[in-house]
Amino acid sequence: MSSPPSLLMVNAFIGTAGYKKLYQELGYAVVTEWSERRAISLVRKTPPAVIVADFYHQTDFRDRLSNLESLLATAQGMPHTRILVFYEAAHQAVLDKVCQRLRIDIALPMPVDEADLRATLTSWFDCC
Repeated sequence: MSSPPSLLMVNAFIGTAGYKKLYQELGYAVVTEWSERRAISLVRKTPPAVIVADFYHQTDFRDRLSNLESLLATAQGMPHTRILVFYEAAHQAVLDKVCQRLRIDIALPMPVDEADLRATLTSWFDCC
């Protein structure tokens, strides 16, 4: 029997954490990481089937637009890893700029519609 697909939950804020039970219910093996640097290390060692992360923008970022660009850049060479981000509507313009340079498979605005999240993850599980 094969092992369940892994889902890396990167928690910069609380957005992704509220759905851990849903991820497990759908059959994903969930790994949680609070540090983007440790998440990058995990992705390099063992690429997950899915990365779920909170997206945010701060004006004091010196060399980037968002909290996720380093993680997203790492995952670009992993076409079988799906990337899902949660974002605040106020950050839509910045997210659009990031999406022009880096792959994000789906972005869901907060508060997340659980039916949309479930449908997305179910379709991805079938592909894993």
